Amino acid sequence: MAGGAPQDTQPTLPDPNQNAQPKSYIEKFRDRPRTKFVDPCEDAAKASLTCMDHHSYDRDKCSDFFQVYRDCKKQWMEERKADRRAGRPVK
Repeated sequence: MAGGAPQDTQPTLPDPNQNAQPKSYIEKFRDRPRTKFVDPCEDAAKASLTCMDHHSYDRDKCSDFFQVYRDCKKQWMEERKADRRAGRPVK
């Protein structure tokens, strides 16, 4: 590139809040075997790792992504507890 500015090759980061809600366990993993390793907050986890890659592993710049993941996990665990108490299948 003669005389041009270098292009930014980093991917654009998504809004951290778009992954704030856990996915429906049943719908998200319908075609996958159910194991203890399945995570309905997987999208939030991947977004936080992408943010870390984008910012050269500076955790302070990705705190919003980490908080969204923690909130998603907390909500999912509360839903699972409520389902178990009510005798519903865990989703």
